[in-house]
Amino acid sequence: MRIARFTTGSNPMFGIVQEKDGVDMVYGISGDPLYTQIQPNGTILPLEDVRLLAPVIPRSKVVGVGKNYAEHAREMGGEAPERPLLFLKPNTSVIGPNDPIVYPADAAELSFEAELAVVIKTLAKNIPAERASDVILGYTCANDLTVRDAQREESQWFRAKAFDTSCPLGPWIETDLDTANARIRSRVNGEVKQDGTSADMLRGIPELIEEITRSTTLLPGDVILTGTPAGVGLVNVGDTVEIDIDGIGTLTNRIVSPEELEA
Repeated sequence: MRIARFTTGSNPMFGIVQEKDGVDMVYGISGDPLYTQIQPNGTILPLEDVRLLAPVIPRSKVVGVGKNYAEHAREMGGEAPERPLLFLKPNTSVIGPNDPIVYPADAAELSFEAELAVVIKTLAKNIPAERASDVILGYTCANDLTVRDAQREESQWFRAKAFDTSCPLGPWIETDLDTANARIRSRVNGEVKQDGTSADMLRGIPELIEEITRSTTLLPGDVILTGTPAGVGLVNVGDTVEIDIDGIGTLTNRIVSPEELEA
């Protein structure tokens, strides 16, 4: 099931995306699927007639996992850590499909990172790996944008990872996905840059949930970014970045300057 968050110009709502007679349609639902049972509200629209929003705005945080692919760790100049390398992005970093990514004014090197994201559906603390599926609502595409020059300059990654618009999510939440071998790709201006698979994760999703919830409580709507395959690179103002995960779909965003956004 594909759960989308969308607007037609009025208040945002949630909906289920389904194909009917060869056309993708959005069937509106009442309330928030994190907290209420899914009930149709009578809204039925072609997908092309709505504006998709970030499928979830985390209630408290996005938890990132660094260097969870061996080849990516090596391309960044080191080996994978013995324990998962964790960092946080605030919910103010989250944007949705086709929203602009604003190139930070004080950045010299901005990098894309295609990632499989996990959306948490219930309060989760000290969750063993074998029970991880109990706390997962579904999965979406993510772009963990990173200011590389800031990352090199500081041991803490706040400025590098937490800036506004640094966490595009979308296009929707897929509740039924085989994450054992999901293909993950990124494209910049149509050119493939990353082409990997979740099978190459050093630590799988159940293990990550166990490790993260041992340290901190996850709340409904929190998101885990599970790491990125090798092939990351730099982007510039005017570039369009696509994150594509088989079984989910494609997340597309364009890089803009602060001046362009304000114009």
